[in-house]
Amino acid sequence: MIPWVQLDSAKTPDGARELRLKRRGAEFSIMLGANELMNSRLSSSEEALARLSCERIAGHKQPKILIGGLGMGFTLRAALAALGGDAAVTVAELVPAVVAWARGPMAAIFEGCLDDPRVTIREADVGQIIRSQIIGSDVWDAILLDVDNGPEGIVYKGNDALYDAAGLTMARAALKPGGVLAVWSQGPDAGFTRRLKQAGFVVEEISTRAHGKRGARHVIWIATNAGR
Repeated sequence: MIPWVQLDSAKTPDGARELRLKRRGAEFSIMLGANELMNSRLSSSEEALARLSCERIAGHKQPKILIGGLGMGFTLRAALAALGGDAAVTVAELVPAVVAWARGPMAAIFEGCLDDPRVTIREADVGQIIRSQIIGSDVWDAILLDVDNGPEGIVYKGNDALYDAAGLTMARAALKPGGVLAVWSQGPDAGFTRRLKQAGFVVEEISTRAHGKRGARHVIWIATNAGR
């Protein structure tokens, strides 16, 4: 058995905890304490987050996509594969080390997608990017959130503001009519589904496997802004 080797570590944005990048042969893992946040062998549900979102906005011209969380780039690569050449994709990553890992030890996994001309990387809080938009300006065709293990700020407690009533109202205000807010989760959360509906979204809750037809079942919420 090939042992795990820790390649690097970085503090979470509040400085309270530590993210660790580990490698075992060609396999990578990003850990938060004893919790594995992501693994390079398990990509299906993150890819589904992008694929399902892009299907819902297939008729939009020059779509603008905001992805919260770079991770191992699975969602970004899937979005680029599904979108045309007229799309613009902004990725918000709050931990600069994660971007450095993408360009460094994990560069082969990313397959050059960070250099795609459609992509802009911002080392910033996705919530601040959403809030910085003028309410009602209809900026985004889709906002994809994969910044935690679900609608709870595990990595960074400040992310809780993305999932509460005010945060969801703000996200909907930043979406174009017919735009979607998509959220990845390790498991179901009935309270979050209820908050999405109360914020005025039309909600689909989709179960998907972590690895092809196997592995744990994850949840993706596709919340559509049906108009104001």
